[in-house]
Amino acid sequence: MQQLPTDSELEILQILWEKGPQTVRTVNEQLNKQREVGYTTTLKIMQIMLDKGTLTREVADRAHIYTAAINETATQTELLQDFVSSTFRGNSSSLVMRALGEGNASPEELAEIKALIEQLSNG
Repeated sequence: MQQLPTDSELEILQILWEKGPQTVRTVNEQLNKQREVGYTTTLKIMQIMLDKGTLTREVADRAHIYTAAINETATQTELLQDFVSSTFRGNSSSLVMRALGEGNASPEELAEIKALIEQLSNG
């Protein structure tokens, strides 16, 4: 299992998963839509991620194009397992009960959850 991405690394990964391969500049522009992040900060984080193997880099017309090297679904699964383990002592039903108990789920989301439960119950 790889080391889990930090919050800053996850922000960058989410951009690359959604938009595909990008330059540091375009990633930094996307980050700045949420909060102010300096270009050199984004560059440094992406260089660290390249060293860790979570990103790959290709040079095209002198531009460095970065791509996520780790799978989104697998990363989400690892992050969720870590969260459930550390926050809910490994009890996933506590997580679900807490999330649904907050009353923030829309009727559509509740319908999706019901359908998933039925699907899991029926094997």
